[in-house]
Amino acid sequence: MNTKYVLIILGEPYSTFSEILGKYFKKNHKLGKKIILVGCKSLLQSQLKDLNLLFKLNEIKLIKYAKKNVVNIIDIKFNYKKIYSQVSNKSNNYIKKCFDIGLKILKKNNDIILITGPITKKTFLKKKYLGITEYLANKSKVKAETMLIYNKNLSVSPITTHIPIKNVAKNITKNKIIKNAKMINEFYKNYLNKKIKIAILGLNPHCESISRLSEEDKIIIPSIKYLNNLGINADGPFSADSFFLKKNIKKYDVVIGMYHDQVLTPIKTLFKFNAINITIGLPFIRISPDHGPNSHMLGKNISDPSSFFYAMNFIEKKNI
Repeated sequence: MNTKYVLIILGEPYSTFSEILGKYFKKNHKLGKKIILVGCKSLLQSQLKDLNLLFKLNEIKLIKYAKKNVVNIIDIKFNYKKIYSQVSNKSNNYIKKCFDIGLKILKKNNDIILITGPITKKTFLKKKYLGITEYLANKSKVKAETMLIYNKNLSVSPITTHIPIKNVAKNITKNKIIKNAKMINEFYKNYLNKKIKIAILGLNPHCESISRLSEEDKIIIPSIKYLNNLGINADGPFSADSFFLKKNIKKYDVVIGMYHDQVLTPIKTLFKFNAINITIGLPFIRISPDHGPNSHMLGKNISDPSSFFYAMNFIEKKNI
């Protein structure tokens, strides 16, 4: 796959994403793909100017007018009084319009990679969706999507995403584990041309339970056996407390965990911001830099842009 465009939805207007974009595009001028931002041009320019990170924007109405080696933008009007402010639901309609226009473009074109800027789940999603991954899946009418936190040395994927810990056990099924592993295996095969080895973690401490039901015995081990019968190289279950030692992780490409923090905490500890969130299973590839709105750093010019650099380098080097 060799995509022509990178579509970037700016997301929450009062986030550090403008700073991160500025730090990247002020340094990188020769771009292999045509870059198209979707968001408020005047607010972005004002924030970039304040941070001394201003770069040239080429306003377009349609993607066919996008130019190479310049940052194009489809301007979405947003009524603001200050260039920095507190996150609130006042930006909800603006964010929704950005996503609606972005998804409309993606529906009509199959040579685009989507990058989404951060949003605040509490204000924008209002607990209707677990996260932006599920929001995009719903809008794209997709029933099975998978979150992959990718680093070239080791990636991780949680079976359950943004749900309370008390609900994790009852949301783990053989079907979910098998689908997750199959989708990840296909992604690496089709897009990265790589055969992978998968490690699957248990749910309980030391993969043991004194209760009548052991998720390892009833759900996880049968799932691993089924995957092996399909020709997918998967091992486990492994105890999460000791798995992420160097001698263990060097044997695997992907670690599938049972819940969000079980795998995201170690991956962020290992690689910090040198990782990206890839949503697998959508009609398009969606990448999200691994940071949130980071409102407490807004306007301070101290945010770490590493994850966005990693996302752009991934797109260019992998030629997807």
